This record gives sequence, C-alpha cells and structure tokens, in this order.
Amino acid sequence: MEIYIISMDSLKSAKKKEYFNLPNYLTLGRILLIPVVLVLIAKIRPERSLHDNLVMGIAAAAVFILAGVSDLIDGYYARKFNINGVFGKYFDPLADKLLILAVMTMLIPLGRIPAWMVILFLSREISVTALRGMAASEQIILPADYWGKKKAATQTLALIGLMVYYPFLGVDFGRMGDVLLVLSLIIALGSGVNYVVQFIRAILERYR
Repeated sequence: MEIYIISMDSLKSAKKKEYFNLPNYLTLGRILLIPVVLVLIAKIRPERSLHDNLVMGIAAAAVFILAGVSDLIDGYYARKFNINGVFGKYFDPLADKLLILAVMTMLIPLGRIPAWMVILFLSREISVTALRGMAASEQIILPADYWGKKKAATQTLALIGLMVYYPFLGVDFGRMGDVLLVLSLIIALGSGVNYVVQFIRAILERYR
C-alpha cells in the first residue's frame, strides 16, 4: 500500500510539471500579448500623422517580435528538458496561429493586406489542422515540414514590415512586407498541398 501511495504522488507531481512549466507560461504570455498588439495596430489611423502611425506600427511590431522570441525560447527549453505535455502540444501552435491571423485581420481595414489573402491563409490553416486530426485518428503522424517552417518565417517578417509600413532607417518596410507576404502565401499553399500528398501516401501505404 505504501508503494502505491508513493507512485501516485510521483504521478501527480509529473502531471503537475507537465502543465506548470516555463514553456507553458511563455505560451500563455504569447496569447496575452495578442490584444496588446491589436490595440497598438488599432491606433494606426489615416487621420493621424505619419510620425504617430509610424510610432504605433513600430510599437506593434516590437510586441509582435517579443511574442516571436518567446516562442523560440519555449521551443528551445521544451526540447532541452524534454517537456512535451498535452497543453504545449495543442496551445503552442494555436498561440502562433492566433497571433498571425489576428494581426492579418487588423491590417485589412488599413489596406495593407487584401481580405482574400487572409481568407486563403485562414483556409490553409484550418485545412491542415483538420487533415492532421484525420491523420491522428488513423494513427498517422504528419510532422511539420520544411516548407511549413519557411512559411512561418516569411509570414512573420512580412507582418513586421506591414505593421511598420513606412520607410524607416533606410528600409521601405511596406514594400518588403508586400513582397514577403506574397512569397509566404505561395509557400503556405505549397506546404498545404505537401501535407495532403503525405496523408494520401500514408493512407495508400496502410490500406493497399
């Protein structure tokens, strides 16, 4: 009986550490930064001076970058200490998608991103998530592919450019953001097709 109690205590302690750890705190912090970025973008208005809008754009981009850095830190920490809990598995990628799509949506009324592009990005994310769910039900793992990571990187840089938008420190951020956004969309759609191909191949291998 005593051994059973000790093992149960160990199990509870392990479960507690699975939820209460630095990567999960950083993930929650990233989610809490989303409204901060949105408020700063909302302060960018046509009637305000270029200087004021530039300041708000830089501030929004700075918070956005902070959220991105927290993602890198929690990923590094989780790999180093082999932390792979249920919360992080689902909420870490969700936090990234919420941040990206929320910023994109806020940039539509400013005329910096066409609504149809945001719809395509959103459709891609929903489709890939649904496909991964189907794969999981078949005990098939669809790991993040090389192009998915490239998509995330170009998306992040594009949104930083579109938040700052105006020329600053000799860089035309608006032009940079436009070019990277188109590149990101091409990579995103290509990556989505790659997931579909992976899934079909896995199904054919299993049931042929």
